[in-house]
Amino acid sequence: MLVAAEDRMKKSIDALLKEFAKVRTGQANPAVLESVYVDYYGTATPIPQVAAITVPDSRTLAITPWEKTMMTPINKAILASNIGLNPMPEGSMIRIVLPPLTEERRRDLAKLCKNIAEDARVAIRNIRRDANDGLKKQAKDESLSQDQEKKVQEQVQKLTDKYIAKVEELLVVKEKEILTV
Repeated sequence: MLVAAEDRMKKSIDALLKEFAKVRTGQANPAVLESVYVDYYGTATPIPQVAAITVPDSRTLAITPWEKTMMTPINKAILASNIGLNPMPEGSMIRIVLPPLTEERRRDLAKLCKNIAEDARVAIRNIRRDANDGLKKQAKDESLSQDQEKKVQEQVQKLTDKYIAKVEELLVVKEKEILTV
């Protein structure tokens, strides 16, 4: 029970890290394009699966499609995604220069990160609730004594506190990354 709960909490932290990676910080990061889907022969496919994304410098992304015919669909998908990026086709690649973030945009991104972190905290608390419900069910079936149930509940709470603190730590790091000019 405890091991399963911890495993699920680790997955919540991994999901949080993936969401944070998608938030633009002023530094070029290919993860920004993972949520942009392009029509690839009738199937919505993430850009990283149809092109190589490189970071030539700290403010530039270079997208090299594996098929020349994908240049226009990738360009259109990036423009339609509303992530604030302006692709510029150059020969056989698409170059994206990331504009510097304004102070207002930085604050908005920090607020977005707080919302993402809150979702992760809620997910971790839901895992705690599921674990405690499982414990109560085991106690009713009398395969677990009340003392054992209380002991395991305390362990689940300690685990929850540990992972909530990890979320807070990651949020502080991400906010600092965003707000640093």
